[in-house]
Amino acid sequence: MVLLTALIRVLHAEFRAPVDIVTSGSWSEPLLRGQPGVGDIFSLRSRKTPYWMSIDQQRVVRQLRARGAGPTWFCDGDAAARPILERAGVPENLIVDVKDHPLLPGEHATQQWRRLAQIMPSAVTPSGAGIEAVLPGCYLEVTQVQRAELAAWLKTRGLADQPLILMQVGNKRTMRRGPRRLAVNNKYWPNERWAQVLRFLRRQHPRHALVLLGTGPEFRLNQELASLAGISGLHNVADDLPIPRLVSLLDRADGLVTVDSGPAHAAAAVGCPQVVLFGKALPSLYRPWGTAGADVRLLTGEIDGEPNMLGIEAGSVIAAWSALKLRGT
Repeated sequence: MVLLTALIRVLHAEFRAPVDIVTSGSWSEPLLRGQPGVGDIFSLRSRKTPYWMSIDQQRVVRQLRARGAGPTWFCDGDAAARPILERAGVPENLIVDVKDHPLLPGEHATQQWRRLAQIMPSAVTPSGAGIEAVLPGCYLEVTQVQRAELAAWLKTRGLADQPLILMQVGNKRTMRRGPRRLAVNNKYWPNERWAQVLRFLRRQHPRHALVLLGTGPEFRLNQELASLAGISGLHNVADDLPIPRLVSLLDRADGLVTVDSGPAHAAAAVGCPQVVLFGKALPSLYRPWGTAGADVRLLTGEIDGEPNMLGIEAGSVIAAWSALKLRGT
């Protein structure tokens, strides 16, 4: 959803009107609500539940019918949600479908969305609006109200007025039942290596608070890491980090160390420098890319000739951080 801000901002510039969004997933609404160019957000729990069983889908269809059909960009590679548009009365000649415009060789995801936004449905005449002022990459706005709310929250956590360095070690695969080092978890990196990096950061930045990010289920994982690292000034905030607060925190921090993740893209979108560990995902496609151009250091590894995060050593992360241009430096 952060990557899609590259498409939303171009469409907003072309049509000079807010972009309404149909989405599923818990991230979307708190992330995008109130962002520049975003209009109404219509949320589904699931795109794949049979329609007759899904109150959410039926509600969204009613909302779209009431809204009226207009130019529509279908950005889901899975066609499961296309029937929603059909039921809502959106004709084919008003739809641009991403599957009809596949990724170009070497193209970054934000470049694909920017290109897709400039392709008009067959029934729509191109506006000819210039998009030169719309910078490439992702962008999230953090308001003064959000910053004030963050300042109050930081005070309750004993972090007021401290410089911050953030770390995101978990991901949704890590929190599945069973061993964390699952075959499907290609973003697993051992706690022992994370602890090495934390000890380095503590020595290198004695004045900074080190903050462990995550969702509620990742709180315990962070606690285990904190116990292993055995350092002072380490704060686990995964128990109280809704999406808007996470974005504000990324906007406030001097830097981030993370696996390839949603928070990595959100960090780029608010100009937070970072070191990012990649597993099997293609950095050329998914490297964090924000309009602010903050420094991003990418790390990849191999095991038996295949991309694997376990091939990244703690020393490589430490070296990348040492070369990172932190915010304000």
